[in-house]
Amino acid sequence: MPIPHFALPPHDPEAVAGAVARLRESFGERCQTGASIREQHGHTTTWLPSQPPDAVVFPRTTEEVQQIVRICAEARVPVIGFGTGTSLEGHVNAPAGGISVDFHEMNRVLAVHVDDMDCTVEPGVTRKELNTHLRDRGLFFPVDPGADASLGGMAATRASGTNAVRYGTMRDAVLSLKAVLANGEVVSTGRRARKSAAGYDLTRLIVGSEGTLALITELTLRLHGIPEAVSAAACSFPTLAAAAETAIAVLQYGIPVARMELLDALTVRAVNAYSKLTLPERPLLLLEFHGSEAGVAEQAEAFGVIAHDHGAEGFEWAVRAEDRNRLWQARHDTYWATHGLRPGVKSMSTDICVPISALAECVTAAQAKAAELGLLAPVVGHVGDGNFHVLLPVDTAHPDEVRQAETFICWLNDLAIAHDGTCTGEHGIAQGKAGYLAREFGAEALTVMRAVKRALDPANILNPGKIVDLGNAGPV
Repeated sequence: MPIPHFALPPHDPEAVAGAVARLRESFGERCQTGASIREQHGHTTTWLPSQPPDAVVFPRTTEEVQQIVRICAEARVPVIGFGTGTSLEGHVNAPAGGISVDFHEMNRVLAVHVDDMDCTVEPGVTRKELNTHLRDRGLFFPVDPGADASLGGMAATRASGTNAVRYGTMRDAVLSLKAVLANGEVVSTGRRARKSAAGYDLTRLIVGSEGTLALITELTLRLHGIPEAVSAAACSFPTLAAAAETAIAVLQYGIPVARMELLDALTVRAVNAYSKLTLPERPLLLLEFHGSEAGVAEQAEAFGVIAHDHGAEGFEWAVRAEDRNRLWQARHDTYWATHGLRPGVKSMSTDICVPISALAECVTAAQAKAAELGLLAPVVGHVGDGNFHVLLPVDTAHPDEVRQAETFICWLNDLAIAHDGTCTGEHGIAQGKAGYLAREFGAEALTVMRAVKRALDPANILNPGKIVDLGNAGPV
C-alpha cells in the first residue's frame, strides 16, 4: 500500500528561515543546515524515500529542547526527534520540512540505583553504552533490537527484540519519562516505584508515540541482574513449520528461554556468506538460556527433547561468550546479510506479530505467497512472542517489482490482522504502516488517537505525517 497522503502543516520558507535564524543565534554551530547532514537526518534504513529536514539542531539539556520547541511552535515549524536513525518505517523523515532534533549529545547516564535495579538516562544513550556502564554493577538492560539504537528512540518506537520473550519490550522496561510537549512545557510521567495506580498512564501513552506527542528528554528504566550462567543453542529442522511448532511447544511447556529466534533456509544461506559461518542451510532455531548453572542445564535438556521430537538435527551448544556473541551477531546482521542475496538492491523489511498458535501457519503462508509473486522473502523472527520479519530484496528502480512487494506487504498485514495479530510487532507505524491502522483498530480507535494528538499537539508540529492523519475525520 502506498504511503497515505496526510494533511501536513504548510511549508512556509519565511517562517522556517526565521526559526533557523533564531536557533543559530542560540545554538551556534550546533544548528546545521548543510545538505549532507540534512540528508542524513531524513534518510532511514528502509526503502522509503528520504525527506530531509530544513535544519538539524543538537541540544544538550531538557531546557534546550524546550527552547527549540518553543521557537518552532511560534513559527508553526515541524519538529522531528532523531536518535540514531535505525528505524525502518520512515519515522525520521520530514515530509513538511522542519527541524530535526538530534539527541546525540544528550548521552549521559544520570543515575543508577543498584538496590532498586533501575537507572535514569538521557535519550541519546545507546543500549550498548548503557550496558557497558552497568557491567561492573552486576546489572544489564535487556531490550535488544539488534541495532545499537538510542534509548530515547527505542522508547519512542516501543522497540522490542531478541530478549522480549523473557524480559519484555520497551513498554515493560520504561518506569517513567520526562518529555517536552508541543507547547514547550515539560511533563514528568511517573516516579521510580515499580507500580502505581495513580492517574492516567502517561508513560505508556508517550512510549510508542513515535515523537508525535512529545520529545523524550529523560528515561527511568527497569534493569535486571546479570545471570549467573548463560548458554546458547542452535539446531536445524527439516521444515520451517517444524521449527515454528518447536518454538510453540517450548512456550507451552513453560521453558523460560531468554531468546528464541527463527531463521529460514534462505536467511541462513545469506548469514553464512555475510558472517562466514557454516550453518546447515535449513530452517534454524537459535536459543539462549539464562539462570543458574543447574537451571540452564535443565532448560537446555528439556528443549533438546522437544526439538528431537520435531525432527531437529545438528544440535550445537555455545557456552563461551565469544561463541555466543558470534552467533547472535550473525542473527543481528541478517538485515545486511540479505542484501547479499541480490547485490545492489535494498531490502524492504516488514514485520507482523500473531498469537503463537498461528505462527507456523502464518510463516508457511508467507513463504508460499512470496513464491507466488516471484519474490525472494527471507524470514527471520522473534518467534518466542509470535513476531517475525520478512526481508524482501527489491530493486526499487523497477516499479513493477516494487508493486509486487507492496502487494505482498499488504497481504501479510491483512493475514496478521485476520489472525487477531498486528501489522507491526516492533517496527512501528510512522509512514510505512500508517495505511493499516484503520484495518487493525477500526475507525473508533483512530478517532480517539486523533483526539489525543489534537489535545497535545493542536498545531500538528510534532513529527507530522506519521501514525494518524489530523486532516481526515474518517479512517486513514
